[in-house]
Amino acid sequence: MSEATDTGPMLAADGRPLKQSLKRALRAQKLRALMLIAPLLLFVLITFIAPIADMLFRSVENQIVSQTLPRTAQALEDWDSTGGDMPPDDILAAFTYDLVAAAERKDHTRLGTRLNYEMTGISSLFRKTGRRVDDFGEIYRDQFVDLDPAWEKGETWVTLLGDPEWIDEYAAWKAAGGDNEAGAPLFRLKDGIAQVLPETSDAYAQFARIAQVENNDDPSGEEPWAPVYLALYRDLAQGGGIDVASLGLAESALVETTAKEVTRFEAVPLRSLYTDVEDDWADPEVWKTVKTFLPEYTPGYFLSAVDLQKTPDGISAKPENQQLYILLFERTLFMSLVIMGSCVLLGYPIAYLLSNLPMRTSNVLLILVLLPFWTSLLVRTSAWKVLLQQQGVINDVLVWAGIVADDARLVMINNQFGTIVAMTHILLPFMILPLYSVMKTIPPSYVRAAKSLGASNWTAFWRVYFPQSVPGIGAGCILVFILAIGYYITPELVGGTTGTFISNRIAYHISSSLNWGLAAALGTILLAVVLILYWLYDRLVGIDNVSLG
Repeated sequence: MSEATDTGPMLAADGRPLKQSLKRALRAQKLRALMLIAPLLLFVLITFIAPIADMLFRSVENQIVSQTLPRTAQALEDWDSTGGDMPPDDILAAFTYDLVAAAERKDHTRLGTRLNYEMTGISSLFRKTGRRVDDFGEIYRDQFVDLDPAWEKGETWVTLLGDPEWIDEYAAWKAAGGDNEAGAPLFRLKDGIAQVLPETSDAYAQFARIAQVENNDDPSGEEPWAPVYLALYRDLAQGGGIDVASLGLAESALVETTAKEVTRFEAVPLRSLYTDVEDDWADPEVWKTVKTFLPEYTPGYFLSAVDLQKTPDGISAKPENQQLYILLFERTLFMSLVIMGSCVLLGYPIAYLLSNLPMRTSNVLLILVLLPFWTSLLVRTSAWKVLLQQQGVINDVLVWAGIVADDARLVMINNQFGTIVAMTHILLPFMILPLYSVMKTIPPSYVRAAKSLGASNWTAFWRVYFPQSVPGIGAGCILVFILAIGYYITPELVGGTTGTFISNRIAYHISSSLNWGLAAALGTILLAVVLILYWLYDRLVGIDNVSLG
């Protein structure tokens, strides 16, 4: 018996092991295939996946409240909203510092608009208060300046609160010819000052940075906002006093002198400052609403989309006169199904006729089916307004024929009937074309064979022809239903108050009310409904049975 010889792995023509060469070739093929589909994949990601992801995010995003009112968010955490009164001055002070900064950045109007979705009237409340909040603390500013004019100078505040290293950096930047504050070193607080004057350092640091970034001003040349003086008064008026020795020699003397006199200052409760601007600030529901919507993410938009609302006391139903969206969803589904059924009833005979006529004749008729695509959607919809209105062509013919009385003309526009008629006309080609393409592939010999075996015309059609056309019906129904459920131009023009779809409300919130969060929630729910119906269709009928021919 001969001894077996180990020849080693099989090699390719280039001398590499064959298995390694095959893997390398397969990897290269996959990369080439990926590069070929990369443009399409990128297009889908940008135009389809990214907008859906953005819609999902906007439907729960609520960061504007917490980002605009960071101090208020922290202060309201421990506030008992069941007391039935305004928050205490500590919370109102934090709200004042947040609001004056937001007003300087013009963010208070966006914040008010967001909260106005939850409680009507808050938007005007924020706008009105934003114009006057920079005066809150004016009474303290006058008393500080009367005590020592140094408090009116920006240099005093920079020396008191600014980091010495920042002061040197800023001076060097100025000496180098810096004339645009946007490129200046950003204001930094002195080490330890936040422990000594917590509210003052926080409020002034925000003022200095906004002065530099937003207004291109030098903090040392600007008098602080009045609320900064309010913060200084609150810090100095603390019963335990402050560690003035930690401030440095020059500042210690000024602060120590002021701290001794501050107890004699005339004080004004912050509550009265807010109620002087608008009595609605005394309503605890305003503050409860602010507290309720402080989290960065909220289910509030989705709750509103199903006629519920998030309140300080939990989730509850909206008042009956505000319950709208469930009705719109039901109407949208119902009318889309009716339009789909109408297209099947009208489109099936037409497709059957086209598929069984001689090619030359069917091509001419097919052009007539496609002709509406060459006409503007707006023109076709407007034509139905002319035809269906009470003084329109159809009513005139019915009156002329004596079918209806002249004083009892039919109301066929600005309602569900008008929407169904107009949309059936617009979407009918999308039903005919899939049906025609499938029916064209059904051999006529099948029906003739059935008849030769004794089947009647109806039996041959129903038992032989119709089952083979079902894939075309499925394709047409899916196409028409999905197009119908998202339509908004035609319902907007001919639907009136009873024939509009949920898509019309989404368009309204995007373009008019600018409530993009609610529009995104409605769109997300609509997308979920379509996907669920698509899944049910697949389970009951089978998506594999759908065919475009």
